[in-house]
Amino acid sequence: MIKNEGILLESGTNELEVVEFSVGDNRFGINVIKVKEILNPAPVTQIPHSHSSVEGIIEIRGDVVPVVDMASALGFAPSDHPHQDKFILAEFNQTKIVFHVHTVTQIHRISWEDIEKPGRMYHGLEKQITGIIKKDDEMLLLLDFEKVVADITPETSIHKEQMKVLEKRERSHKKILIAEDSALLRGLLQETLKEAGYVHTFLFENGKEAYAHLLKQVENGKNILDEYQLIITDIEMPRMDGHHFTKLIKQHEELQVLPVVIFSSLITADLKHKGEKVGADAQISKPEIVGLIRTIDNVIQ
Repeated sequence: MIKNEGILLESGTNELEVVEFSVGDNRFGINVIKVKEILNPAPVTQIPHSHSSVEGIIEIRGDVVPVVDMASALGFAPSDHPHQDKFILAEFNQTKIVFHVHTVTQIHRISWEDIEKPGRMYHGLEKQITGIIKKDDEMLLLLDFEKVVADITPETSIHKEQMKVLEKRERSHKKILIAEDSALLRGLLQETLKEAGYVHTFLFENGKEAYAHLLKQVENGKNILDEYQLIITDIEMPRMDGHHFTKLIKQHEELQVLPVVIFSSLITADLKHKGEKVGADAQISKPEIVGLIRTIDNVIQ
């Protein structure tokens, strides 16, 4: 059993640690800050009429946690050596979940700058991959675990129906910049913010592109608060993550006036201090879209 006792990386370094695991002959990675423990497989209680990729549930120190068979979820064959399999207990989106994988090998420390965005050549898997790491003449694929879970339980994703609890909205002329690497989530955020009256949103795939754009506005002599009134950023993004993006903004003499809201699946009690350290004005956990809207309302009145 391996426990994640704490994150060694400083906030805003644009680095991450990745736990490498395999499913069949395929090498994948998960951000270590999502990992609570790595366990040997335990007996699983099956749930009637559950999703085909859900093996069932197990109890881990008082918590009842679902178990997802990653081979099934990714369309691969079952393990050839099930006695060697591993359970990865993860936590994100304020939820604990176990991913059943075939092996867990090592931890890599890398820069987000070295992570490439996947293209369409990864037939069928490109929508489940957030990045590609080239290691030892092979490729390590960073999986989009949020999408894996959302495909199994769609109710855990962002939906416009969540907006019904909000009061009647008026159209706002405030302009919001969004840095989010998931095309699906960029679209959902833009659609949902429009529903909330924020119709002027400007989308970027990662912090590096967004920061370069902000610098260009300043270099062109523009008052940045005339261009944007708020930044929303994810944390996990190839090229530049949200913590480093926030840190650069808050250290820049002219950009630091911009309010930055981190909207990420990694906002937990154990990790919130990382966003605070780089100067984030607010942090909201996905998929709490109503909380995000209320925060925006308060920040850019």
